[in-house]
Amino acid sequence: MEPLDTDLDYVGSEPPPAKPGSRFSVMLILPILGVLLALTFIAAAIFQWNLSDLVDSLVGLLLFLFVVAIVLLFWAGAPRSRQT
Repeated sequence: MEPLDTDLDYVGSEPPPAKPGSRFSVMLILPILGVLLALTFIAAAIFQWNLSDLVDSLVGLLLFLFVVAIVLLFWAGAPRSRQT
């Protein structure tokens, strides 16, 4: 007698492979904003601009960008829903 084939084959739907224009590409805006902010600080150091009035706004901007980065990480890493 031959043994019965009791192995179950599970057929699952896998998410499609990520395209080059995936949602993680949206996060490239954050390093671009960081470079612009660093260039602003470098220009302020070279040309002796007074940024003391903007310090509170810059700290608020950095906190906002931190929250945006966390939200974008969750959004980009979330599984995509299939629309049929």
